[in-house]
Amino acid sequence: MTWLVALCIWCVLVAGTYLMLSRDILRCVIGLMLLGNGVNLLVLAAGRVGSPVTAVIPMGADVLAADAANPLPQALVLTAIVIGFALACLSLVMLVGLVSKGARDDVDALRDAEPPETDPVKP
Repeated sequence: MTWLVALCIWCVLVAGTYLMLSRDILRCVIGLMLLGNGVNLLVLAAGRVGSPVTAVIPMGADVLAADAANPLPQALVLTAIVIGFALACLSLVMLVGLVSKGARDDVDALRDAEPPETDPVKP
């Protein structure tokens, strides 16, 4: 079970990295979302993914607290899912705005929009 989870996390992270290195902006955004989900899976797997005992132990239960799942990674992943969804939405809105202005969706073509090296206003 642990090796299957590790293999799934590895596949998601590799696919996200591959897509992030693409020249197409939409693929970069999808890769960003996959990388975020891969890291979420990695953090969630750190909190005992195979534990049969829930994170919240009822009162009077005869269970060792060391056998229970850790609730902190679950809370962190829940927060990261919301932040990742907001980042994905913002990236997609910016992508739609960029393409609607007539710009191409090639990452290398976007460098033409930068000011020249001799521009005094360039940071």
